[in-house]
Amino acid sequence: MINIAITGAYGRMGALIIENIRDAPDMKLVAALDLSGINMPAGADDVLVSHADEIDAVLKSTSPDVLIDFTIADAAVGNIRHATHNNINLVVGTTGLEPYRDEITTIIADNVSAVIAPNFAVGVNVFWKLLAEAAAYIGDWDIEILEAHHRHKKDAPSGTAMQAAESITRVIGGRSLVHGRKGLCPRGDEIGIHAIRGGDIVGDHFVLFAGDGERIEIRHQAHSRQAFASGVIRATRWVMDAPTGVYGMDKVLGL
Repeated sequence: MINIAITGAYGRMGALIIENIRDAPDMKLVAALDLSGINMPAGADDVLVSHADEIDAVLKSTSPDVLIDFTIADAAVGNIRHATHNNINLVVGTTGLEPYRDEITTIIADNVSAVIAPNFAVGVNVFWKLLAEAAAYIGDWDIEILEAHHRHKKDAPSGTAMQAAESITRVIGGRSLVHGRKGLCPRGDEIGIHAIRGGDIVGDHFVLFAGDGERIEIRHQAHSRQAFASGVIRATRWVMDAPTGVYGMDKVLGL
């Protein structure tokens, strides 16, 4: 049985992941933390939501095997530190962690195993691989990345869009990123990244490779958040037997 703690338990993703843990025969929720919903039941399990500030004490008293984190970047770094200090493996889906990447790697080092990904959907990880393969052949074409999410998403552009850019630039070499355009801005040797926020869009990512007389479009659309939750469950099982260090979903999926 894999004992699991989750931060961001009262958020949209947190609540859905708890449902998936409840339905998994090899998993058990032992702790749930958030800034809201304190002392309320965490899903259908006999677990009450604890305040996020109590994370160290909660982890010590419940001894989970894995901490799943879906919060915000600043909070996630602290949660990662507490989990590592308590020798708890990690699955982190919080976005906006790019500025903290070196710090997080140092914290985890050879202490625990962690899967950290901006997007846990299986299809998105295949999407990134397809982008890298396309870039190997048409990386000299004009490239534009567009992403759309629901109106409540706080960060822009999405971590998935930034990973798309990284998947491409890792193949073609450094290329500047332009976030939107306005006024006189003739196209140069850049990758354009554009963010749309509206309604209840779960997640839509679109990459355009435009050449002379032709173009290729590669798109991924998430129909529901279950696409992400299923990947989180898969990563949670995988991280239990992984060597210490930081991994992405590409390793979980064997890509």
